[in-house]
This record gives sequence, C-alpha cells and structure tokens, in this order.
Amino acid sequence: MPTFTAPDGTLLAYHLRGEGDPVAVLPGGPMRASVYLGDLGGLAAHRRLALLDLRGTGDSAVPADPATYRCDRMVEDVEAWRAHMGLEHMDLLAHSAGAALAMLYAARYPQRIRRLLLITPNPSALGMRGTPEDRLAAAPLRADEPWFAEAFPAFRAWLTGEAEFDDAFVPFFYGRWDDAARAHADAELEQTNEEAEGRYFADGAFTPDTTRAALATLTAPVLVYAGDVDGGPRPGLARRAAEAFPRAEFTVQPGAGHYPWLDDPEWFVSRLLAFLDGPADSVLPSAE
Repeated sequence: MPTFTAPDGTLLAYHLRGEGDPVAVLPGGPMRASVYLGDLGGLAAHRRLALLDLRGTGDSAVPADPATYRCDRMVEDVEAWRAHMGLEHMDLLAHSAGAALAMLYAARYPQRIRRLLLITPNPSALGMRGTPEDRLAAAPLRADEPWFAEAFPAFRAWLTGEAEFDDAFVPFFYGRWDDAARAHADAELEQTNEEAEGRYFADGAFTPDTTRAALATLTAPVLVYAGDVDGGPRPGLARRAAEAFPRAEFTVQPGAGHYPWLDDPEWFVSRLLAFLDGPADSVLPSAE
C-alpha cells in the first residue's frame, strides 16, 4: 500500500488496482474510505486506478487538526498526491461528494487536469446542491419496485425532517437493489469517518463565484455523469453543473442510481472508456 505525506505532515494512503494508463480517483461519502469504489465496475481491467483514502479514512492517518477535514483544506492533499505519483497532469475521476473536492482542485490547478470525470457529482462547489424536494420528485420513478411501499413513507419522513435515517429506504440510492447493493450499503457505516463527514461541508468550504470563474477557463475535457433514477443529483441538476465547464459532455446512465458502476457495470465502463480514449482536444457528443 503506497503512502505519501501531506503538506501538514499527515500520512495519506492510496490503493492501486489494474494496469494501464493511470486514473486518479477521489471517493465520496463524504469521507468514506475508497474501498467502496471497488474496481469501478471493471474499469481496472482497462486502466490503473489510484484510489485515494482521504485523511482520516481507510488507511490514511487521522490529522492533528480536525478542521482540515473541510473540503477546501484537502485540495493541497490532492496536489501532493499528484506530485508523489510523478504525473505532470492527470485524468481525475471523482464520485459524489468527492466531485466537490475535484472541482476545487481543478479551479486551483487547472494545468494539472488532463481529463475530469464527475460521477453522480455533488455540485456544492458551484453553489448548487440537491434538495429534499429533488429526492421526493425522483422517488416515484421506483414505484414499481417491491420494496417501494414500505420504504417511501420512511423516506418522505426523513426528507421532511419528521424522522431519522432509516435503513428501510436505502434502496432509493441504488438503481438495482440486489445482493451486491445490499452488501455495499451494509459496509457504509464502518467505512465512513462520521466526524470528518460532519466537517466536510463546513462553512467557508466554498466560494462558488470564484470557483465558477476559474472553471470557466478550464481547457481540459470534462464528463459529468448522472444516473437517471438518482435523486441527488437528479439529471437536471447534473446537467446544470456541466454548464460551468467550457468543454463538458453530459451523460445519463439508464436505470442507474447513485452508484452506477454497480447498476450496469458494462454500460458504465464502456461510457467512461469512450471518454478516456478520446483525444484530449475534443469532446464527444452528449449521451442521454
């Protein structure tokens, strides 16, 4: 397991899977150990994945200052990681909350981005975020599922602030609720640093106007990838996030939730490879 030292002295770890051209991967959660990403549906059969454990998660050390769990405070961790791996510029993939960190990194270090892939991204860095109303609007898409009748009342009560989180509605986060999804969901609690999760989006983490201005000059191609039954982000919100980038393409995976590599690995990998294999000076047409 390779490690490197962050600028503040925290020892950080990352994991290598597969062979081929490298793709640097930032996990979401927020603050969930990168193990939940697996091999991204088989992408590791085509690319060498470097999956970072953010500070205080997985095999990375807990920092001396817990305030450094705030998203913007970890941008320099990513830059130190890039330098440690010896990459002049990199293909950077980020999932969910990790996309907020990736956007901040791309805004600060645009010359280091070769391609940027944002998978079911949280666009908080752009001053945008999914709402409970978004999730409630997406929920009826699952009305034919056998678990829906039991799960929806609990889901609605949670979203309206009337009840606590309930495992009964976890299926809403997955496009296909099968044994693989159940195992993936069951592992979340032990893989997540709850203190760090609470600090990731702390006040001051984002300056959307500044970030948008910087990203408007990004010359690298960007893929913004949504699942069509995901409630956060819904495809419409993901599409609006894509508009922040001058060279973005937008894709919606049919039947996919928040973890699209689990729902249809073949579709997921083929779409990512089409983007990664394309010339860096062109952008493919959007696919929906």
